[in-house]
Amino acid sequence: MYSPTTRLLAVLALLQTHQQMSGAEIARRLEVDVRTVRRYITSLQDMGLPVEGERGPHGAYHLGRGSKMPPLMFTNEEAVALVLGLRVIRELQFPVNIVAIEGAVAKTERVLPELLLQQVRALQSSITFNVSNYGGPPPPLLDDNTLIVLSTAAQERQRVEFVYRSWRDEVTERRFDPYGVVYHEGYWYTAGHCHLREDLRTFRLDRIQSISKHEETFDDPGSVDLLGYVLSALAKVPGPYQVEVLLRTTMDTAEARIPVYLGTLETCAEGIILRRAATNLDWVAMLLLSFDFPVEVKQPDELRSILRRVADTANRIAGVQSD
Repeated sequence: MYSPTTRLLAVLALLQTHQQMSGAEIARRLEVDVRTVRRYITSLQDMGLPVEGERGPHGAYHLGRGSKMPPLMFTNEEAVALVLGLRVIRELQFPVNIVAIEGAVAKTERVLPELLLQQVRALQSSITFNVSNYGGPPPPLLDDNTLIVLSTAAQERQRVEFVYRSWRDEVTERRFDPYGVVYHEGYWYTAGHCHLREDLRTFRLDRIQSISKHEETFDDPGSVDLLGYVLSALAKVPGPYQVEVLLRTTMDTAEARIPVYLGTLETCAEGIILRRAATNLDWVAMLLLSFDFPVEVKQPDELRSILRRVADTANRIAGVQSD
């Protein structure tokens, strides 16, 4: 015989699993009468759980969006996915409060069966995350409010206003229609229509000084390749070096080897011209050395010097005498 508490949890589980259920259906599943189901519903409501019901022959019960979250019941696979997902979010430094992550993990672990708890902890202790930025400075921490405001504004098609500090340290005020948010290599970006420039623009979220929603809305922009636009914009970001390289290959081969965010490709009589701005030329040199087709550096001279230095180092390692 089941205890009243067990039956209460069973009712809650049914309401969590189904969008709505009639009292008669709940009674049938629990093998009780409809009057007893009403008592269970009243008990759940007295506990502060947002159980709502509609009267009438077609009435049914459902869980509303109340101020208190009802007890969650996860399958084994869901619990593992939740805990490991929270760990990944922490390691990638997503803009989520660390205390909130640890609290969510602790609460999830507290309700896991012993065997599953041991499996989850074994996964956490044995997995190592390599979040490398290839020797560069770590990405700056992002204010989670900025991400939340932009995400909700993009979903609701609501204009925002923000103060932005550019890479040149110039501060401007913008009215902006956000189309979405992109996470790329440790940084968060948004793209949309900038009313200051009256054009599509990309902004890095950690450079937004302050942000608020505007009362105005904007029209749905339709199908937009948000990731493609952001990556293309990053390839055109100004830098101290203007790289121009001749690739003696076809456009199909060049596009297969070079993502859009690494530069622009242009057909010429001798092959393909790769152009982009760069602040660091070492990675550009490594990229060129990875190609299996002829390459010629047009500019800058500093890139040629790096390639000669790399060649000398390779020769010494291989025991080859340099000229």
